[in-house]
Amino acid sequence: MTCHNAMRVSLGPQSISMGSTKSLHAQKCSPVSISSRRRACVVVAAQGPAVMVNSCTGKMGHSTAEAVIRAGLTLVPFSFTGQSEAVAVGNIGVCGIPVELVGPEERLAAIESIRSTYPDLVIVDYTLPAAVNANAEFYCKNNLPFVMGTTGGDREALLRDVAASGNYAVIAPNMGKQIVAFQTMMETMAEQFPGCFSGYTMRVVESHQRSKVDTSGTAKAVVASFQKMGLNFSENEIEKIREEDQQVKRMGVPEAHVPGHAFHTYTVTSPDKSVTLEFKHNVCGREVYAEGTVDAAMFLAKQVEKKSREEVV
Repeated sequence: MTCHNAMRVSLGPQSISMGSTKSLHAQKCSPVSISSRRRACVVVAAQGPAVMVNSCTGKMGHSTAEAVIRAGLTLVPFSFTGQSEAVAVGNIGVCGIPVELVGPEERLAAIESIRSTYPDLVIVDYTLPAAVNANAEFYCKNNLPFVMGTTGGDREALLRDVAASGNYAVIAPNMGKQIVAFQTMMETMAEQFPGCFSGYTMRVVESHQRSKVDTSGTAKAVVASFQKMGLNFSENEIEKIREEDQQVKRMGVPEAHVPGHAFHTYTVTSPDKSVTLEFKHNVCGREVYAEGTVDAAMFLAKQVEKKSREEVV
């Protein structure tokens, strides 16, 4: 997997005990009840990093937590969450592993305990765009290597702050390896054929589940490559589709995947309209992103282990 923007960091073991936290049990798996008092079950895999997913309450985070378990890695049974009581998955856990939710006011105390139990800890962030920069600041301040799967936020500030901190991180708008390969292909095309679409017009349409509030980071990255190829097109011109009927009728999203999909179409047309090229990448479900995120976490753990000095890997 090619991971862009994997930043350099320093590590140091740290640590998990908590006061009142809410508990979460597992989707599509046997439920596990836990007492109202803290009782984190420590389940450690034989190899690989321990992965803490923030937040398991969201669908993408929950899917990633399941992928961590499928990969045979250790899922840390704690998850940072925001103030909101509204959760996308409800009061369930992850494949029989109870996961306790840690509110903002408990994070600092909790992370000290978590890291003492899981010294090879890697964080995965699937939260909200509004939380991206604050979360990254917390991870960097506490020397926590992290994979930022959440899109949005101030991306320039994010990259700048992580680089300045010396913290290890994988930051990418898309964690699906095949989609990352497509992005790399477009970047290579832009480098080798700058200005090849000068004078052409472009239309970009992206469709995601209603809960995705920001414009696709992947679409923005691909648009940046097209701009280098001579297209006069702004990120603000990307058309977002979040209405279910339009997703099905116009974009061809299968009804079963309306709650979780990513359909993108980029169309470029010559000035006289005699030439049209169309680029598409359509994904149903979240598995490809979840599995790619786990690969990124494993990659990051290896970078930390060998103390890589490269700022961008």
